[in-house]
Amino acid sequence: MKKLLLLLSFLALVVAIGCKPKDHHAMPVTDSFMVPEVADVVMYQVNPRVFAPSNSFQAIISRLDSIEDLGVNMLWIMPIYPIGEVKSKNSPYSVRDYKAVAPEYGTVDDLRMLVESCHERGMGIILDWVANHTSWDNVWVEQHPDWYTHDSTGNIIFPPGTDWTDVADLNYDNKEMRAAMVDAMRYWVDSVGVDGFRCDVADQVPADFWLDCIKTLRNSAKPRRLIMLAEGANPDNFTAGFDLNYAWEFMGAIAQVMKGDAKVGKLISVDKNEYKDMGPGKFKLRFTTNHDEATKASPVTLYGGQRASMAAFVATTMLHGGMLIYGSQEVGYPETINFFHYVHVDWNANPAMREEYKKLVSIYNEHPALRSSGKCLPFDDDENNVLCVDRVLNNDNVLVIVNVRNTPHGIDVPGMWAGQTAVNLMTGMPVELKRHITLQPYEYLLLGKK
Repeated sequence: MKKLLLLLSFLALVVAIGCKPKDHHAMPVTDSFMVPEVADVVMYQVNPRVFAPSNSFQAIISRLDSIEDLGVNMLWIMPIYPIGEVKSKNSPYSVRDYKAVAPEYGTVDDLRMLVESCHERGMGIILDWVANHTSWDNVWVEQHPDWYTHDSTGNIIFPPGTDWTDVADLNYDNKEMRAAMVDAMRYWVDSVGVDGFRCDVADQVPADFWLDCIKTLRNSAKPRRLIMLAEGANPDNFTAGFDLNYAWEFMGAIAQVMKGDAKVGKLISVDKNEYKDMGPGKFKLRFTTNHDEATKASPVTLYGGQRASMAAFVATTMLHGGMLIYGSQEVGYPETINFFHYVHVDWNANPAMREEYKKLVSIYNEHPALRSSGKCLPFDDDENNVLCVDRVLNNDNVLVIVNVRNTPHGIDVPGMWAGQTAVNLMTGMPVELKRHITLQPYEYLLLGKK
């Protein structure tokens, strides 16, 4: 009888729980995955439109083992929401519904499967969030026109100073709109289990909104950590709570240097400038391409060939951390990618180049001196053609040398390395360092202490 009463009590409890109203913010049942520390993030940008013309989430899942094999630990997936049809350019940054998934990519359950599949492989996943504007057929336009910016005649406008005619500008003076925006972001964190956001045109959204929003999201996600990336360059991104923002200045500098329009010293000065006012634990996201840049030129074209693109990647990511790989650059995709439409990428192309990226990421992951805010000691090259920096953190020490020109150039080896036996981290072979070394066109060396 006692056992029967216990069983009946248990069944009653199950029924009672099942009858409770469903909370759309309820945390899904997942594993205990924790995102990496910001300093250790190796980010891979996923453009769903290079993975498949439909059912992209499933196509991405099928490639996760390959992405994980690169050494990546964080995915950033471009906007996955339904795209506006009024005044449309078919841009994923024209959001029709902040709490839904575009049918071309799959379903919310497919996205949940993608999130869980990432976590199972030790990778986090962040969503692209478009807080500055919506599509013209977003339900907010009809139901809450006061949530938008108006011109002098009372008409809703597209973002001032842009040609983004397919989107309507949001008004951040409206507190109700702010609350609705935070609520929508919470949905994806609490109900789907994503690990943070890359926030589009973050500098155009008031910093005080981001401050309140990020606090709310982090409190809601506890004990999980979130990664917050701002597509911006303002210092107030960090005081507002973002972990990373964009190294736009460095992107411009590396392009100039590789084209021969600037000297190597420009990279050092830009690096110092970008980090001069940053606090501990904050980082710039360094990249040689992303979805915006790839619409203009592939990195292979932009930097002057495959070897030049690899030299640019090493000079960009090994100088101060914050590594980003845009999905397609690891196979040397040679053409532009218009992310407004599906573009086929051959993931089996250039296997040697992919292995090179894999090795570089492995070295980056194994050496905290490369991905930290530890010492970065530059050494002069009289001709300003070779980047040479000594990266030091505690007992970890890596010498980074990159010839950024398409002709051979030499450099004097720094005194503490000259005459020593180092290890070529790319090959694992010992290297006897003489006082002067010559590098072939676009050659780079990553040297560790033996």
